[in-house]
Amino acid sequence: VQLQASGGGLVQAGGSLRLSCAASGSILRINAMGWFRQAPGKEREFVAAISWSGGTTYHADSVKGRFTISRDNVKSTVYLQMNSLKPEDTAVYYCAVRPYGGPIATILLYDYWGQGTQVTVSS
Repeated sequence: VQLQASGGGLVQAGGSLRLSCAASGSILRINAMGWFRQAPGKEREFVAAISWSGGTTYHADSVKGRFTISRDNVKSTVYLQMNSLKPEDTAVYYCAVRPYGGPIATILLYDYWGQGTQVTVSS
């Protein structure tokens, strides 16, 4: 599975961005797709995920009510709509594919990763 992420950029606090991640290759291997982020000097953390078949969504507490993950199965694309952005949301955002089941936020279960897209929120 190959992943191509896009949509990052610079935005002021309170603004919005929409990230996209297009999957190609062995699409049938997708059990779930997720977004993770990594800020400078910090570990990569779970942001949101969506099951590929049923569309069940999961969001980290830190982004609930502000971020929304969605998918388009026809386009094999997952989106992350980010509203009410805060400076602490500044990070490189990565999309990833989990081929099998398990805890949705467990980073080690995601085998395929996109290249990352920078999101910078200015105060």
